[in-house]
Amino acid sequence: MDPPEEGQTLVSEEEKAGLKIKMITLQRELDVFELQNIAKARKWVKKKKVSAVDVLNEAFLKKLHQHMFDDVWKWAGKFRQSEKNIGVPWVRVAREVKVLCDDAQFWVEHETFPPEEIALRFKHRLVSIHCFPNGNGRHARMMADVLMEQVFGLAVFSWRAGDLISATEERKMYIAALRAADRGDIGPLLDFA
Repeated sequence: MDPPEEGQTLVSEEEKAGLKIKMITLQRELDVFELQNIAKARKWVKKKKVSAVDVLNEAFLKKLHQHMFDDVWKWAGKFRQSEKNIGVPWVRVAREVKVLCDDAQFWVEHETFPPEEIALRFKHRLVSIHCFPNGNGRHARMMADVLMEQVFGLAVFSWRAGDLISATEERKMYIAALRAADRGDIGPLLDFA
């Protein structure tokens, strides 16, 4: 596989063994198969009628990830069991997800922030936990969209309709917005999304 671009996670040799499609040798080939799988997951989630309680839990997060990547990865829908260059230690993933989901349910119930901010704060923290071996950014963006559309009844984010996987100007802006959110400034991420 090609080396990862800035902001992407390295895939370990162990995780490469989890690839279901052995003919894939280049990152761009993998991206195509993953995008096809993600399109199927979007259809699945649009059929669901859910509340905040239905989606803000470990089981739903895992099920969504599984639907997004199960045609490509054997470990789809399973929390990572190895350390990464980002994220919490793998042994703390489930605990941090529980805290995040509880916080987000509180935000929704008490209207702590506007809906867009709730969805993006949730997305940002979910990415920072880095629950899965791969696909965390795409999964977190889809979760933000699920919150917007299914929970709040609002339009999903445009994400600037850009390619946020390859090294594009949109991706650079997105990474800069994430880094600002890391420093506590959610504004650039709100503007970007």
